Parts: sequence; structure tokens; C-alpha cells
Amino acid sequence: MSKNYEYMHRAFELAKKGIGRVNPNPLVGAVIVKDDKIIGEGYHEFFGGPHAEVNAFLSAKESVEGATMYVTLEPCSHYGKTPPCAEAIVKNKISKVVIGMLDPNPLVAGRGVKILEENGIEVNFGYLCEELSDMNRTFLKFIQSKTPYVVMKTAMTLDGKIASKTGDSRWVSNEKSRAKVHELRNELAGIMVGVDTVITDDPLLTTRLEDANGQNPVRIVVDSKARIPLDSKILNTSDQAKTILAVTESADPEKIQKVEEKGNQVIKVKAKDQKIDLNNLMLKLGEQNIDGVLLEGGATLNFSALQSGIVDEVVSFVAPKIIGGAEAKSPVGGEGIELMKNAIELDDVKYEQLGQDLMLQGKIKK
Repeated sequence: MSKNYEYMHRAFELAKKGIGRVNPNPLVGAVIVKDDKIIGEGYHEFFGGPHAEVNAFLSAKESVEGATMYVTLEPCSHYGKTPPCAEAIVKNKISKVVIGMLDPNPLVAGRGVKILEENGIEVNFGYLCEELSDMNRTFLKFIQSKTPYVVMKTAMTLDGKIASKTGDSRWVSNEKSRAKVHELRNELAGIMVGVDTVITDDPLLTTRLEDANGQNPVRIVVDSKARIPLDSKILNTSDQAKTILAVTESADPEKIQKVEEKGNQVIKVKAKDQKIDLNNLMLKLGEQNIDGVLLEGGATLNFSALQSGIVDEVVSFVAPKIIGGAEAKSPVGGEGIELMKNAIELDDVKYEQLGQDLMLQGKIKK
């Protein structure tokens, strides 16, 4: 491994420390190297806080003049919640900047590199692009489409069931798989279910990590007619996490008022075939800076989400159990797809064994 890749990999590992805390900003890490020695490093720690480059300067053990900076993403060139990092690099007299990947944000998009080069700083880029793109896949979609990156999560038995014929579903997967789900909840800004899931399971939908430092996602309930029970946990725990109830014009105004009185938000979404228009819902969630959504829906909502094209990635847990039952539900229901040649396929598929369970993760083939 060359020195460039070694130092960029360190910046990459630093960037991952910001998972769940910087949304909708990207995950960014930076390392300052002088005389083949790391003299400063930092990462974007929380939304609204100093960027990775600034934190790296603050941690520097000696003068950074003439040093090389390795940063996973092109330094910003605009004034936002913090001053431009490109200007800070110029001010600190860095002689060379090695960039992992360019920033697709229209406010940056090459401008950061231009500022550096115009000030005589050597710029190289194109290191760990695939790994960095995957790490920031949520940001990359959101910054370009203004809609959330959607991950559909399912858990099923070996014979493809998410519950027994009686509806019992606790637990399909093992503890390691469930811990992985909480990592996903920590990573993504929102978590979405259908109202039937709330009525049947009354879930809390919060994040529980071993170190207890998880971030709770915004809970989103797809409920066209506002059928959600007023005593459900998700409506009565606004002190733990925010809840958004997505309804259509057909929802009862009095019910909406009662939901709002409990400290929850209700948004009205366009209807499509008498249901929530999921594409319109994604636009509205994007307007609230919700850049990623974990879909933990039931079979009907899962199919609607796939059919509407909002799903970007699937994470499926398969447990080595068999329960059978012609009436037992599978992860995806709805009308289904008539021909195998039209099946929705996954790309970039990865597998991981979690105890006896198998986790399959892949991106929807476009």
C-alpha cells in the first residue's frame, strides 16, 4: 500500500466516526502529514460543528506550514454553518492536498480544488473512491436529488416467512442480527413503517446500541387515513424521538389535531390509488433534511415502496428456521410481479454471517 493510500485510509476510518451524527452532511476525515509523520487529524463530528479539516488543524502538534493534507472529500468553498475549508487550508499554508473524491454538491463541485490550485497548492485526487462513495451513499443521493436514500430491511425464515400463520414474529432473527438493525437505525436519519405495523406491534422504533450512544431516527408512519391508535408508543414518546405521521386529505382533521397535541408532526401528502404517494412523501421528507430512511415496513408497504422506485438498497436477514404456512406472510406482498424476467434485482451484493443468521445487502439494480 502506497503512502497516499495509507494516509487516505486513516482519513477514511476517521470519517466513519461521524456516522449518525452529521446528517445531512457527508462523512469526512482529514489527516495532516509532515516529514512522513501524522501531525494532525480530525473528522466532522456533528452537524453544525467544525469540519474535518478544521479539527485536523486544531489537533496539530506542530506547524502545518508546508505539510500535506489528506481529506476524504473535496474541501468546501462556500460559507454555510462554518467558513470555507479551502480558505483555511490556504491560510495555514498547506503545500499539497490529496483528495479522496470530488464533492457533487453544486455549492462545491470543483470550486474547492480551484481555490487551492489558484493559490499554488498542489492537488491530487482519486483515492479510495469506491469505498468513500459507498460510505457517503446517503449524502451523494440526497445532495443531488433532495430525496432520502432508502434502505429496505427485512428479516425472514429460511422458507421466506416474516411471521407465523398466527402473526407471531418475535423473534425471526437472532440477537446479532437485531444489533445490526440498531446500527442501521443509528446511521439513517429516519425510520419508516406502515400504520398496520404500529397497530399490530406497537413498536418504539428507537436505537439501542451497546454503548448507549445511538441517535434515534425520526419515526415516520405511513397512514393515509390517520388510523393510528392515540395510545401507541410512537405517539407518546416525543421526548425520545420525533414522529411524523404522513396522511392524505382523507384523514380526519380531529384525529390529526389530537396527534399534534401530543407533540407529533402531521404532514399531508398527495394520494395515489387512495394511498400515500410515496414519491411525494420522499420529497417532503427531503425538505426536512431527512437524507436517509430505513424502511421497516410490512409486506404491503414494502411492495409499494419497491413498485414506486423509492428503494435504493435492501438489507435482508435470513434465519435458519422453517415455519411453513400458506397464510404466513413473506417480506414483500402486494400484487407482485407477474414474470420472473421483470423481477427487481440487486447489484453489489455482500454477505455477512451473524451467528447462525445470514445478512444479504445489495443495491437495487437501476
